[in-house]
Amino acid sequence: MDAQELLTSTPAGLYCEAGGFHIDPPAPVARALITHAHADHARPGHGAVLATAETLDLMRLRYGERFAQTTQIARYGETIRIDGLAVTFHPAGHVLGSAQIAIETPGLRVVVSGDYKNVPDPTCAPFTPLACDVFVTEATFGLPVFRHGDPMAEIGKLLASVALFPERAHIVGAYPLGKGQRVIALLRQAGYARPIYIHGALEAITRYYAGRGIALGEVRLVREATKAELAGAIALAPPLALKDVWTRRFPDPVTAFASGRMRVRARARQLGIELPLVISDHADWDGLTATIAATGASEIWVTHGEADALVHWCDRTGRSARPLHLMYGEEDDADGAEPAQA
Repeated sequence: MDAQELLTSTPAGLYCEAGGFHIDPPAPVARALITHAHADHARPGHGAVLATAETLDLMRLRYGERFAQTTQIARYGETIRIDGLAVTFHPAGHVLGSAQIAIETPGLRVVVSGDYKNVPDPTCAPFTPLACDVFVTEATFGLPVFRHGDPMAEIGKLLASVALFPERAHIVGAYPLGKGQRVIALLRQAGYARPIYIHGALEAITRYYAGRGIALGEVRLVREATKAELAGAIALAPPLALKDVWTRRFPDPVTAFASGRMRVRARARQLGIELPLVISDHADWDGLTATIAATGASEIWVTHGEADALVHWCDRTGRSARPLHLMYGEEDDADGAEPAQA
């Protein structure tokens, strides 16, 4: 069996006929393996779902207890046999519970990355590069312009602005699942000890992260604070909330946005962002190319994002590569408008 017989790209996502399962399908299927709980990868309505415990928990928080007919927990490194195939989940470093999925048959190992990053993150297990024959990678930031740099330096910019404008609130646009909690954890690592305020859309997931032992310190809801309490404070909200009337409760707010897209200053200006923070939960150009090299894979499939540039780099470095054009979005598309009491 070759890789294209083992795993095929279909309108319903990546499909493994030998195992009878899809990976991150965009619509309900009989059996789904889910890499992580962002809404562009994790949809409700499947018959059976196999994912990490954290991903299953987060899907329950977002979609309710009946998000799938049956569920099964995949533990990192544990081999699960599915119709003769060996399937293992390994840390992807993207968000809490995120996983790469390795599928093995005699003489062939294919690894599907899902979304990933290869830099430290205090809120999730670190990414582990996996040796394989075929590596199926994302390319959200698959252009050389995207080099994210040190996230703690970006947190330093935020804290410097807070010190410079002690009378103003700082509202940081951050995706409700993963990015928001990471920004809070990075602020704590930088020594920021004051309460951090959050929009209601971040509440349930932030409480869940804290319940999993992730050090987030004192977190309060914006809706329970007075305008005077918000002066000089840092608050986190979904990106779409930055343009909402919700921001009127803050005293002269400074708007910030934590995203890899903030590397492009024109994008920040277009969105009216006063303080762009280049903090991403995806691998940047250097991270993507280093990871591909570390896998030793001779064949690279690119699921979504800036596929053409990454395919060109692979071809130039002696690797066979092709784009799959799967219809995944970004967290701001899928998660930024999640309804919740503000």
